[in-house]
Amino acid sequence: MGNSKTGKTHLATALGLTACQQRKNVRFLIAGELINQLAEAQAGLRLFQVQRVLTKLDLLIIDEIGYVPCSLRGAEQFFQVAADSYERQSIIVTTNLDFSKWPEVFRSEQLTGALPDRLTHHAHILTMNGESYGFKQSRSRKKKQ
Repeated sequence: MGNSKTGKTHLATALGLTACQQRKNVRFLIAGELINQLAEAQAGLRLFQVQRVLTKLDLLIIDEIGYVPCSLRGAEQFFQVAADSYERQSIIVTTNLDFSKWPEVFRSEQLTGALPDRLTHHAHILTMNGESYGFKQSRSRKKKQ
C-alpha cells in the first residue's frame, strides 16, 4: 500500500513473474476490471464458474484497489473472491488507500471491516510512501537541462 507511482504495481508484477517462472498459475487483474468481470459473469449466469477459476489460481494479483468506487453488489462479489482465497491461495493486492478509507470505495462498513482481515491475516504488508517515481524522473531531467 502507498502513494501513487511508488512501485506497488511494479513489485506485484515482479512477484507474479517469479511465480510464473516457478510454473505457478497466476492472474493479474486491476480491481475495477475484476469487479466488472464478476458483474458481467453474474448477469450471464456464469458467476460460479468465474469464481471457481479464480480459486484454482496459485496467485491472484489485484491491482489498484481504491482508485474507483464500486457498487455494493460489486463490493460483495469482491469480498467473496477474497473470502474464497482466504487460506487457500496466495493473493497480492495493491492500494493507494489506508484501510480506514476502504468504506468509501466498497460502500459498506461491515464488509470493509471483514475484507482487510481476510487479506492481511498471514500477510506481509509493505508500505511504499516514498516520492513518486514519475515525479522523481521529471525532477532529474529538469536538473540535467
